[in-house]
Amino acid sequence: MVSCGFAGKKCDYCVDFLPLQYNQIQLPLKPTLLILAAGMGSRYGGLKQLDSVGPSGETIIDYSIYDAIKAGFGKLVYLIRKDIEEAFKEKFDSKYRGLIEIDYAFQGYELPEGFPDSVERAKPWGTAHAVLSARDSIDGPFAVINADDFYGAGAYQSVANFFASHPIEMNGKTQFALVGYRLQNTLSDFGSVSRGIGVEDDDGNLVAINERHGVERKDDGIYYQTEDGNMTKVESSSVSMNFFGFSPAIFPELEKKFKTFVAENGQNPKSEFLIPEVVDQMINDGQADVKVLKTDAKWYGVTYKEDKPKVTEAMSSLVSAGDYPTPLW
Repeated sequence: MVSCGFAGKKCDYCVDFLPLQYNQIQLPLKPTLLILAAGMGSRYGGLKQLDSVGPSGETIIDYSIYDAIKAGFGKLVYLIRKDIEEAFKEKFDSKYRGLIEIDYAFQGYELPEGFPDSVERAKPWGTAHAVLSARDSIDGPFAVINADDFYGAGAYQSVANFFASHPIEMNGKTQFALVGYRLQNTLSDFGSVSRGIGVEDDDGNLVAINERHGVERKDDGIYYQTEDGNMTKVESSSVSMNFFGFSPAIFPELEKKFKTFVAENGQNPKSEFLIPEVVDQMINDGQADVKVLKTDAKWYGVTYKEDKPKVTEAMSSLVSAGDYPTPLW
């Protein structure tokens, strides 16, 4: 018997159809969820990836996995640092073994082959390097999320639908997706943040991602800080929260661009190789089309320790509304 794989249950489609036809059709490959969880949590003051925010002790990661399984994802890859592997396995492994395939990938400080190992860093190389570090664990379509961000169930379903309805390549370009949030739904009340501000064309394709720092809400709007220290008003409604839908076609580009990045920035211990910048380059070079999957959902994250009570309250409200059970499993 073939199962849809959610909580060990068999849906009507699996029960009534697949036993007769399973050997005669090619089932689509279920997408992988890559959770970027190697961050240091310097502004938060600890391992926020493992901090509880749900009424039964659930972490944000737990809600992300729950939503992904419901949306049809078939594999889970944790991208972590080696030094937190034991804590991660103790926290999550027993919950999800048997519900979804699980793998681990590790992000370190290694330089590409041919570069001298002479750079001292206090933290890993950034989110694009994190995705590159997981390449041996991924062989099909995959979504990338941050471990400390709550995206909402609809985001996972929209990416799963994108994978099901779009080819890997079209018109000579790789096809990617980005879940686009409204900027006002992604800010912290306790300090400034960095955001990738999206620019779209009339067809809903991403034209560019402009990384903005020092983004914060003021009385007359939302502003970011320019390199010269001035504050400039943001004129955009769609931002990247690092929820992307990719194919393995991105890995050769990540590898090539990381070498270029290290050659230009390797001696700066604070430099970061970031996903939005790689995607922006691929769009500009005519290598990729990126469909923006817009959502009005409220994003929740724990950039600062002071953010946690608000996230905890939000999760409690979602449980009370019937959006999630408690405990989740």
